[in-house]
Amino acid sequence: MKVAVALLLALSSGIPRVSLGQPPYQQAADSARLFPSVSGSNLEGRKFSLPADFGGDFNVVLVAFKREQQNDVDTWLPFLRETTARRSDVRVYELPTLNRGYRFMRGVIDGGMARGIPERATREATITLYIDKSPFKQALGIDSESQIRIYLVARGGRVLWHGNGRYSEELASALAAMLAK
Repeated sequence: MKVAVALLLALSSGIPRVSLGQPPYQQAADSARLFPSVSGSNLEGRKFSLPADFGGDFNVVLVAFKREQQNDVDTWLPFLRETTARRSDVRVYELPTLNRGYRFMRGVIDGGMARGIPERATREATITLYIDKSPFKQALGIDSESQIRIYLVARGGRVLWHGNGRYSEELASALAAMLAK
């Protein structure tokens, strides 16, 4: 009751609203949700048709929408490297996702990213998407581009789990639990 009163007072007094929000992760509620069909090229120039070209039985897919979100993606890399070192059936992909209008700048954008990534394996696993983002986001249930999204996608494209945001023990534990099933 006190929380409801405090929220009502905050709303009526002009104090910024408190958002209870959704948990930062969840098992895919609809096991029929599929990763949408999209095409892109990795930073080594190889073309991909996703989800068909995901190479693992289980694929951890990090989707970023803004350049500054690379820092959030990077927080996941130690955990994911450790995971793939233990499990040969898991692959990791980074998907910088831009509107199709940026396609004419693909060489500059992809070239800049490639020059900033010294490891060939990381360049091979970074697939830039120049797409109409609206249907992509709708298919994956993305309502905001403010945080990175993390998906666990089975071979064939079924989304098993998803989370959002920087690495945290809570998110990593939830992802590890799904991989252990």
